[in-house]
Amino acid sequence: MPSVDAPNSLAEAGERRVSAPVTAAAVLAWLEETAEAVAAGELTAEELIAVLGELRQASTACANASDWTLLAAREAGASLRQIAPVFGKGYVRAPAARLEKLHREVLSADQFLELMRRRATEPTV
Repeated sequence: MPSVDAPNSLAEAGERRVSAPVTAAAVLAWLEETAEAVAAGELTAEELIAVLGELRQASTACANASDWTLLAAREAGASLRQIAPVFGKGYVRAPAARLEKLHREVLSADQFLELMRRRATEPTV
């Protein structure tokens, strides 16, 4: 379920704001807290390895969510110039290249989501 915030001005207008399920600030806060626990000797190497695995899976999930959102934004009418700033430096080449790569596998955000669903149910090797 996406995080939905409805600040007063948006709520009064009958609109909602969808936000990402994780933020850079939340990750940094977690990282600082975890670093303190490591420094205090409260976490074992095995525990850290388990967390590493979780983070790598979450990283893949975030990359997939980013790709889906890119496709959905384009389908909703966003231009490459509008999207480019989130890729950094405002260059349209980065989102254009990513879209080109994604379109080799899927044609739409719906197809991408279906691909992610199929991959989630495939057995891992």
